[in-house]
Parts: sequence; C-alpha cells; structure tokens
Amino acid sequence: MAARIRLGVNIDHVATIRNARGGVHPDPERAAALASAAGADGITLHLREDRRHIKDADLDRIRAATDLPINMEMAAAPDMLDIALRFKPETAMFVPEKRAELTTEGGLDAARGHNHLADYVRKLKDNGSRVSMFIEPDPVQLLAAYRMGADITEFHTGRYVELSLAGEDELAARELARLRACAKEAVKLGVEPQAGHGLTYETVQPIAAISELTELNIGHFLVGEAVFVGLGEAVRKMRLLMDEARGVSVT
Repeated sequence: MAARIRLGVNIDHVATIRNARGGVHPDPERAAALASAAGADGITLHLREDRRHIKDADLDRIRAATDLPINMEMAAAPDMLDIALRFKPETAMFVPEKRAELTTEGGLDAARGHNHLADYVRKLKDNGSRVSMFIEPDPVQLLAAYRMGADITEFHTGRYVELSLAGEDELAARELARLRACAKEAVKLGVEPQAGHGLTYETVQPIAAISELTELNIGHFLVGEAVFVGLGEAVRKMRLLMDEARGVSVT
C-alpha cells in the first residue's frame, strides 16, 4: 500500500473574513478544531507583519484548539523570529512577504538570502522547531535550503495550478515534471519534500501522486468551498482525493 500523504489545512482566510468586520466571527480557533475533526494532519497559519489575517492573540488559542502540529509561516524578520521562538511551532516556514501582495507570490529566494536566513534557521532549530522553506521547484533553491540546514522544503505549486486550470496541458506537464524531479532530489539530500499553493479539487491529484511528497498545505480553496459545503466537508473531500491519488484504501 502506498504511503499516505498528509494534509495541512491553512486557516488564514477564516481570519481574513473575521477581520473584514473587525469582530470575532468566524473564529480561526473553531476552524482549526473542525479541520482536525475532518481529517487534517496539521494546521498552517501565516502571521504576517501587517497582521492582515492571523493575529498574535490567535496563536495560543489555536494551539489550545487542536492537538495537530502547527506550521507557522513567517517572514525572516526580527520580530517574527521573537514570536516564533516564544510560540515554538512544530514547523517554522520561511516565506517571501511583500506588504502590497494579496497572497504569497512565488517562492523564497533562498540562494540569494543565505546570509540573512542562516542565523534564523539555526536559532529556530536550536529552539526545537523544524525549519521549512517555501521555494520554487528549482534545484538551485533546493540546494541553498539544504545547505542552510532546512529540514523541509515546500515546493510552490501555484504555476502548475494556473497552467492546469488554463488548459495549458503541455506547460503544466513540464511544471509537474519539475516538481517531481525536485521532490526526488530533496529525498536524496535528506530534506523532507512538501508542496502547496493554490491547489484545488481539480488539480490536487497529480501533485498528491508524487510519491516522495509527504504533505500538501492547502488553505484558500478549502475556505472558499466551506462557504458552500462547510469546512469539514471541504477537508474530507480533499482528503479523499489525496488518498485516491496515492492508492490508499479509503474506509
């Protein structure tokens, strides 16, 4: 039987909806609990420097709402490091962050950022968190992350999703091949390969079928589907599709 691939559910945009009104509903703490009950294997959240969705006060409340490991996405900035050292997420993931962007746009440039990132990686690892880097499926970026001591690389699937949904099958196949090759190389280096960004019901299975990948992190699409079917049902359907792609028996 094929190894089951984990599903990390990003609950950022539950907080985005809450913050649109400035109140307390919908509650990302409740979203974490619902995702956990529906079959998620981890909870992802991004504490951005502008606090546009998850806020500092959410961290401990989300931790209390679930026993699942937490993947905290963060910029490589001193204040974010201080928070991560206190919060001690199971995984601290470095992502590129621009204040004007609507969402994370592309992968981190780990190769150019080595001198800045290396000290952050060391401090987080010494504090007990595993360190991940959100990068393009690019051998240069993978090697840079490995040399800095990253435990995990999450490969950016956004380009693959865009090409697939646009019907650009040949280009999508090339991007899928890049993802597959980098996942294989990560395993050779001893870095755990994961993937995510923009994945939908229609695009998840070819990615989930890459046997080297251990986890997919999915958020915006699931929160959007939750408007129509509820978060639990959206997570359960994504979990089912991922299991089917791996040939895992579904009971």
